[in-house]
Amino acid sequence: MADVSATIRCDLYPGSEPRRSGMLALDELHHMYWEESGNPLGVPILFLHGGPGAGAAAAHRRFFDPAHYRIVIYDQRGAGRSTPLGELTDNTTPHLVADIERLRLHLAIDRWIVFGGSWGSTLALAYGETHPRRCAGFILRGIFLCRKSEIDWFLYGLRTLFPEAWRAFSGVIPERERHDLLGAYYRRLTDPDPAVHIPAARAWSVYEGTCSTLLPSAETVAYFAGDVVSLGLARIEAHYFQHDIFLPQNALLANIERVRGIPAVMVQGRYDAVCPIVTADALHSAWPEAGYFIVPDAGHSAWEPGICAELVRATERFKTLSRP
Repeated sequence: MADVSATIRCDLYPGSEPRRSGMLALDELHHMYWEESGNPLGVPILFLHGGPGAGAAAAHRRFFDPAHYRIVIYDQRGAGRSTPLGELTDNTTPHLVADIERLRLHLAIDRWIVFGGSWGSTLALAYGETHPRRCAGFILRGIFLCRKSEIDWFLYGLRTLFPEAWRAFSGVIPERERHDLLGAYYRRLTDPDPAVHIPAARAWSVYEGTCSTLLPSAETVAYFAGDVVSLGLARIEAHYFQHDIFLPQNALLANIERVRGIPAVMVQGRYDAVCPIVTADALHSAWPEAGYFIVPDAGHSAWEPGICAELVRATERFKTLSRP
């Protein structure tokens, strides 16, 4: 799930411009945007954005002390500045995991700390369980394991807390199709006609943005309503949900032993409606060695003050890790 807001609501490090950036060719179709900022000799840290499909933003650099960290940010296949936008061909979790390794090798990094929120936490675990020796640590937020129960909650359960938002979300679909909202949306989001897929994408994305904060945030909703964010987020998110994220059921929890010896911190909003705390609790039960910080007055968004503060504290704690 996504984790970007239009307005920053907490103290972060000062903004900085990338030292270098580029487009990495992944295959004949996909090209991936990446950038590096901060200290070129610092501890490498990788930022994984949400969605899938939401893309990264300049504000994400500000979770990290640029004097200490070598900050790597990129847009996953089909998202943000990567091209083609919203492309679903060869867009699966194993592809995304392989892309991270390709980027690591391209940047000549041996090991890095992996920082991911929402879907970023999902991808961080998938990457870590595949390449544990390349991970120096994990900072995870708004835990999402993409299990069927979590996807069903997003599609139907959220109406318990956000009935107005769910009514608008489901209302785009004719009543005869609402028993399968995911399938109905997926058909529209993959329709080649912009008159069909753009309204569906905006409705899906606005629904998620509306439910992402503890208190209403018109700025957050406006960000999610933008054409680039909504198309990348909605189309790719529905694609991954429709295909059970291209991993065996419950694979991330089943393989958690592969990363249990790696330092980790988890940050979770108590009232996260998009990725309810029950998932973070399940992950912590399977991974008790990980630090676990529940923010008592927050929802899902990384920009809510308590969550933002805990994430910055986590990056400060990880400064004690040995340099590469």
